[in-house]
Amino acid sequence: MTDSIQKNQMELVKIIEKFSEQDGAHATAIPSLFFLRRSTVTELSHSIYKPRICIIVQGAKEVFLATERFRYGPSDYLVVSVDLPVSGQVTEASRNVPYLALHLDFTPSQILDVIRDFKIQVGKNENANRGMFVSPTESSMLDAVIRLARLLESPSDIPALAPLYTKEILYRVLQGPHGGSLEQIAIDKSSTRLIRDVIEQIVNNYDHSLRIEELAEIANMSISSLHRHFKEVTAMTPIQYQKQLRLQKARQMLLSEPTDAADVAFRVGYESPSQFSREYSRMFGFPPKEDIKRLRENYDETINA
Repeated sequence: MTDSIQKNQMELVKIIEKFSEQDGAHATAIPSLFFLRRSTVTELSHSIYKPRICIIVQGAKEVFLATERFRYGPSDYLVVSVDLPVSGQVTEASRNVPYLALHLDFTPSQILDVIRDFKIQVGKNENANRGMFVSPTESSMLDAVIRLARLLESPSDIPALAPLYTKEILYRVLQGPHGGSLEQIAIDKSSTRLIRDVIEQIVNNYDHSLRIEELAEIANMSISSLHRHFKEVTAMTPIQYQKQLRLQKARQMLLSEPTDAADVAFRVGYESPSQFSREYSRMFGFPPKEDIKRLRENYDETINA
C-alpha cells in the first residue's frame, strides 16, 4: 500500500467517524453515498446488493455470493454491477478500531455516460461476466473518493461537484483490471446486459411463478444459454436467485410488520407454508418465529449496549 493511499484512508477514517458516530449504515447529504460503522465482528447477515462500489478504510469484511467468497479490506474494493442477493460479515472490528467503510451507488446509465463522455473503447465480449468482483485500490481512484467525501463539509458544493467526482470514480473503476466486466452491464445486446434485464424481471415479479421460457424470451436466448449466462453473472440459477430473493423479502416483512410466517409465505409466492419454513430455516439457520425473535433481541442488545 502506497503512502498516498494510506494518507487518503486516514482522512477518510476521520470523515466517516465524524458523520457516523453510531454503529450501522448512515445516509449522507450525497444521495448515492453511504457510510458504515461496526464496533464488533458481526454474524453472517443477508441482504440484496444494488449496483455499488464498496470501499473499506478500516477493518475487513467477507461477502458470499452463492458459494463464492469475496474477502476485502483497505487494500482493495468490491464492485457489484447487478442486483445480487448476498450474505456477508465484518471479520475485523473493535471498539478502539471500528470497521469503517463507504459504498457509492450507481446505475447502468451512469456507466454508459462515462463510456460515451470519455470515449472508452468497449471490447466485444460474448460471454457474460460475474456481477461482483474485487480489485486492488489505486491512489487515483481514492483521490476522487476523498474529494467526494470532502463535499460533506461544504454541502452547497454537492449539487455541482458530486456528479463530477462520481463520474471520475466510475471512470477509474472502468480503467481498472475488471473494468470490462462493469462496462458490459451498459452495452446494448451484451450477454451481461441481457441478463440484467432478466434479473430486473425476477426482482420486479419475485412473488410470481417463474417461467423460464419467458425469461429466455426477454434475453433473446435459448433456455440452455440463459441458464449458462445467468449463472456466470449471479453464480446461481434463476430459480435459486428467486428463492433467495423471496426469503430475504420475507425476513424483512417479518421484522417490520405485525404478521406471521404463513401470511408472509403466501405474499412472497410460496404455495406451502411448511415448504417456506423449511427453506427459511435452511437459509437463515432458524425457523421464522425463532429467527425473528433472535434478531429483535440482538437489535435491542445493540441499542442498549
